[in-house]
Amino acid sequence: MANDLPTLAVTGATGALGGAVARQLAEAGIPHRLLARHAAKVPAPPETPVFALSYADRDHAVRALEGVQTLFMVSAAENPYRAQDQRTFVDAAVDAGVQHIVYTSFMGAGPDDVFTLGRDHWDTEQHIRSRGLEHTFLRDCFYQDILPSFVGRDGVIRGPAADGRFAPVARSDVADSAFRILRDPQPHAGATYTLTGPQSLSMRDVADTLTRVTGQQVTYHAESLDEAVESRRAAGASEWQAVAWATSYAAIATGELARVSDDVAALTGTPPLSFEDHLRTRR
Repeated sequence: MANDLPTLAVTGATGALGGAVARQLAEAGIPHRLLARHAAKVPAPPETPVFALSYADRDHAVRALEGVQTLFMVSAAENPYRAQDQRTFVDAAVDAGVQHIVYTSFMGAGPDDVFTLGRDHWDTEQHIRSRGLEHTFLRDCFYQDILPSFVGRDGVIRGPAADGRFAPVARSDVADSAFRILRDPQPHAGATYTLTGPQSLSMRDVADTLTRVTGQQVTYHAESLDEAVESRRAAGASEWQAVAWATSYAAIATGELARVSDDVAALTGTPPLSFEDHLRTRR
């Protein structure tokens, strides 16, 4: 029965962020249910209910969300239908009686965001607002965790970031921030937090830091936007993927991701990890 189930739900339970938040909730003894595309793969304690669902399947999602009051909604995997799928899931949350959504958005999300996938996040934020739900938006900068994957086999980071700067955040700091909110969501209703690391970095700074920490030579080569899109097409990416990848760098070039926020420290009581400290911690 839904009335016997925890009223806090966490999506993306098999992913890095959702899984990290779920572990903290379990360690703190806070009852919650876990939602994931593949429920059998969720590493959950026996007492934690697990539901399989797809953001695109409204009826299934309603059943999984019945009795939920607070929902931690990790944004769906990048795909050309993400905005529509997330609208469907938000509608399912409304149908199920969810009261408060904590959604992982993107720094500076807007309708004309240079980063095309940032527009998806804006669309989801606006849809959550339009449905009258209490909400908290976590607008993350790019994750420090993914930056090593930007390096090509030749040791070069290529992209149209020019000399722009950005303030990448460790995924663990986002998880810690989300956990603090989910422990007591009501004081955060209506809030939008920008989650960044402690420093504004250029791509050359990223390359230099990777070189220093890993001992492998990494450099940065600035491309034009057209060159970047074409290189991704040539590598076999679909059009939407090529444009999304290239515009993620282009957003850095504009400087719109350069602001350093103190929201992580305000939420967690601990300063966020620098990129170098993150690399050294995970080694």
